[in-house]
Amino acid sequence: MTERNLDFDRIVDRRNTRCVKYDSAAQRGYPADVLPLWVADMDFRTTSYVEDALAELTRHNIYGYSNTLPGDGFFEAVSGWMKRHHGWDVDPSWHVKTPGVCFAIAAAIRGLTDPGDSVIIQQPVYYPFSSLIRRNGRRMISSDLIRDAEGNYRMDDEDFERKIIENDVKLFILCNPHNPVGRVWTAEELRRIGRICAAHGVTVFSDEIHFDFIWTGRHQVFQETDPSFREITITATAPSKTFNLAGVQQSNIFIPNPGLRQRFTEEIGRTGYDEPTIFGITAVQAAYENGDTWYEAMKAYVDQNLCFAEAFVRERLPGVTMKKPEGTYLMWLDFSGTGMEPVELDERIIHRARLWLDSGSIFGKAGAGFQRINAACPRSTLREAMERLERIL
Repeated sequence: MTERNLDFDRIVDRRNTRCVKYDSAAQRGYPADVLPLWVADMDFRTTSYVEDALAELTRHNIYGYSNTLPGDGFFEAVSGWMKRHHGWDVDPSWHVKTPGVCFAIAAAIRGLTDPGDSVIIQQPVYYPFSSLIRRNGRRMISSDLIRDAEGNYRMDDEDFERKIIENDVKLFILCNPHNPVGRVWTAEELRRIGRICAAHGVTVFSDEIHFDFIWTGRHQVFQETDPSFREITITATAPSKTFNLAGVQQSNIFIPNPGLRQRFTEEIGRTGYDEPTIFGITAVQAAYENGDTWYEAMKAYVDQNLCFAEAFVRERLPGVTMKKPEGTYLMWLDFSGTGMEPVELDERIIHRARLWLDSGSIFGKAGAGFQRINAACPRSTLREAMERLERIL
């Protein structure tokens, strides 16, 4: 069998398929005809190995309670991917399955902290971090990233440590690589921030869901940058970004510390949602076992999209700047040079350009004046979006 789904220029009509990206605009207050490049959801058909595995499953036509078993190939597929692509040896005892990374973050917040405790993040950052903290009755603390004159971001270690001490922080949610600014943190950066957490008894939830999209440098698994970090870390991974499988609800969480793992799994047990779907485990195993060809081809295509967009911004969008991300397939465009206030910018983008992007303000105050754009789509779609931006500027 060979990979069939390698035409990334192909436009797939996703409307009227119960697709959040395309079918929920009017429900969320946007014009029904907007072109959506907001949520981190690719417009590519996934590997044909997943397609075939799910087709075979439907022919069986019984969808009862399901789970994975030792030796059935599921963990071997997951661990094989981690070893091949990240040089990371994961132990079966570390492995916890969840229906998603946000589900896992919420479980960690409830299971590892008490109501009123402080949880620290680094804004501008993936906006569910702050909403999950607040919705679960904890205090959200941000040590904002520092952006220099050239548009490069870095962590503010002094501010981070000071806020941990002042607020008695219990949990740090790390975004690695960082969404939306696109940083691929170096081993040294991670070691510095990790040692601060270890010194003050802070547990680290490392969200590494975008770890398969690295354009500059190499992804560093946080817990492996210092052997001692295994004792304080929950590492969250998923194939949902890599293979566009968010809808099958399957993530792989790794927790080496038995005590930490027990507290986490006990909280999951309290939700009553502790069994994976047969569709999720089937799709994930097929992707991780046989999806390498599709993955490498898709990644090369997205890389070209990012280069195309970077050149377009530089040449045709006056007042806008963009640095190609070091990681993720998300572009972080700075519109501050246009002179428009964030509210006016959003109004023009939504109602004149008819685009649905992620406004930078939702990522925290540090994101005001920015827009996040998803580049994982056919080139013609991305070109159309960029040309619409050009027209409103």
